[in-house]
Amino acid sequence: MKILVINCGSSSLKYQVIDAVTEELLAKGLCERIGIDGSFTYENVKAGLGKEKCDVDIPDHNKGISLVIEAVTDPVKGVTTLEEIGAVGHRIVHGGEAFTSSVLINDEVIAAIESVSDLAPLHNPANLIGVRACQDLMPGTPQVAVFDTAFHQTMPSKAYMYALPLEYYNKYKVRRYGFHGTSHSFVSKKVAEVVGKPYEEIKTIVCHLGNGASISAVKNGKCVDTSMGLTPLEGLIMGTRSGDLDPAIVEFIAGKENMTAAQVVSVLNKKSGVQALSNNLSSDFRDLEAGYKAGNEYAKLAVDAFCYRVAKYVGAYAAAMNGVDVIAFTAGIGENSPFVREKILAYLGYLGVDYCEERNKQRGDVVKISKDDSKVAVYAIATNEELAIARETYALVK
Repeated sequence: MKILVINCGSSSLKYQVIDAVTEELLAKGLCERIGIDGSFTYENVKAGLGKEKCDVDIPDHNKGISLVIEAVTDPVKGVTTLEEIGAVGHRIVHGGEAFTSSVLINDEVIAAIESVSDLAPLHNPANLIGVRACQDLMPGTPQVAVFDTAFHQTMPSKAYMYALPLEYYNKYKVRRYGFHGTSHSFVSKKVAEVVGKPYEEIKTIVCHLGNGASISAVKNGKCVDTSMGLTPLEGLIMGTRSGDLDPAIVEFIAGKENMTAAQVVSVLNKKSGVQALSNNLSSDFRDLEAGYKAGNEYAKLAVDAFCYRVAKYVGAYAAAMNGVDVIAFTAGIGENSPFVREKILAYLGYLGVDYCEERNKQRGDVVKISKDDSKVAVYAIATNEELAIARETYALVK
């Protein structure tokens, strides 16, 4: 069976085709600038044909899904037939409290996703556009919703509740939800496999470090805490997001700058983070690392603040689990920046972390960074959210 994985944004559509049995990646691509001046990129990974990109009119997501289906089922360049696509797995950002696992999509599920769209207004409506487009074009094919928030639904109330009047939780479900759940789930399970321990008997801290960044504490196969909150704004310093701060800052800046609360929150989401701390040098850690090494004081501030915040969360989660067996770095920065990893690990000697500089410089899907006698093992592990979605989808439809 072939699984079509869809990750639908407001003006983009990423996709992969994965063989559910062998887990081989067959094809992948991207529809960009939907509704503007679109482009379509397709890569037949199986045949090693490389990327093909063309500028094409993509007025809506239905057209985008149609282009994807045409490409992957093309008798010459494609990798499957429509009949072989056994299911479509959709990334859905926010499932609220209603979903603790992936589900087959029906009208009730769509209504429930819509009901929490105010918690993810930039994501859930776009995700549902992709669902409806696939339903229109592939009416007999099962659709599965895989939620970013589901993995974190095992958190206890002491971890997810905010110290606010309970009416806000009772009426509006204001609480910590967490995000990047498919990545945290995939990596924490991969860790157990790599170290040869049962998933239910290991304490892991997963550091998903990219432009969006979050950390999770996974104890005995369950997430017990995570850094993102009601929205992805809470937690670590990120590319353009502020992360944790005093909430009174919102009112303070609004008053000083004659802005609304919504305008200030927009600044916290889009104009803050390492982008701001680096004096707008960049939100990309490759640029920040280069600036750091060239002596740019703002690049140094941005990198140091980011690494410090990560190290603080690692320490907090080691305390929350009464210990840690493995720390895993993943996502764009976590997988690809030995420079950042080393700066974070320099804080963690008190945990018994003893890392190897030479190992830390290596690249690969699974890289052991710690020395063999380190009390806490440290790995860089490539995440694969699309494969995680395909696995969840296949489990529901096979």
